[in-house]
Amino acid sequence: MTALLIRPLRAIANGLGVAWWARVETRSPDVTYWFGPFLRRSGLEKALAGFLADLKEEAPGSMDHAILRTRRGEPLTIEAEPG
Repeated sequence: MTALLIRPLRAIANGLGVAWWARVETRSPDVTYWFGPFLRRSGLEKALAGFLADLKEEAPGSMDHAILRTRRGEPLTIEAEPG
């Protein structure tokens, strides 16, 4: 598919809540990152490896991720409120 078609399809899929997203949570710092939207889970999984590698370079204390089919908007990076 061409890039001209993919962007609108991703936006539609996201609006309908059927787009694939990854939620990545780190500790130290406490941040939640949203990575997506993707039309196919396989596309997300392929791209996610590079995203996770980039985050690991920032040396968080720990990092977990989940793959979800959902609707998501801004913000895509959420820092925990200081307690």
